[in-house]
Amino acid sequence: MALSLAISPCPNDTFVFDALVHGRVPGAPPVEVTFADVDVTNTAAERGAFDLVKVSYAALPWLLDDYHLLPCGGALGRGCGPLVLTRGEADRVDLSGATVAVPGDRTTAYLLFRLWSVGRPPARIEIVPFHEIMPGVAAGRYDAGLVIHEARFTYHRHGLTALVDLGEWWEADTGLPIPLGAILARKGAVDPVAATGWVRESLRQAWADPSASREYVLAHAQEMEPDVVDRHIGLYVNEFTADLGDAGFAAVEALLGRAADAGLVPQTSSSRATAWTS
Repeated sequence: MALSLAISPCPNDTFVFDALVHGRVPGAPPVEVTFADVDVTNTAAERGAFDLVKVSYAALPWLLDDYHLLPCGGALGRGCGPLVLTRGEADRVDLSGATVAVPGDRTTAYLLFRLWSVGRPPARIEIVPFHEIMPGVAAGRYDAGLVIHEARFTYHRHGLTALVDLGEWWEADTGLPIPLGAILARKGAVDPVAATGWVRESLRQAWADPSASREYVLAHAQEMEPDVVDRHIGLYVNEFTADLGDAGFAAVEALLGRAADAGLVPQTSSSRATAWTS
């Protein structure tokens, strides 16, 4: 039986999972991969659509009854947070009265945005495909846009300004890294211990020989320049990709705990006591 895997086409995911997808991980089953934006995989995971799936940490409260959280393969780190972009209004200090484009209502980026904007929320939120957000802000269709991933390297090209770096805000407020994307294994469909071993071996191979995944990564990089691809991988594939560790789990618990206290997500636990770890 093939293992169904859903990840994004972003360079960090294709880099990490290249060896697993292409049958170079000893003992792993064949893999059928689906590429989708994380807002799509968040929804698909609620339907149990995939055996292994990349989701937003913000979506965990709706998913942990049916999935194991793996301690590896995801995106969590420092200096890699979402940005709130505007066209550069020098006098704007918040987004009161604004229309803001966001990439999904259960993304970690949007959850961080909601925590940051408590007490001064924007007038209107619109869910917009990620690739349309920066052009939409530049064209004046939205007053601001919430962006992730490679946008932090390219937003200047659209004439935009970062109103706030939500990663910097989060790190200054908590001292913890930013939990962005998680890898989940569907209960009853895949052994989480085995899956963790497969993902870690795939990552080990990617780090040992980056050239082996280069063609695959570039083929799915959505017209990103090679230097942007390299910076993307360098930022989002880090020590937390190999092992969340104590700091990683503390970050996830802080995010979901604060959000639950604010009434933004259901109460849940993603600690080492309830999520499978090695």
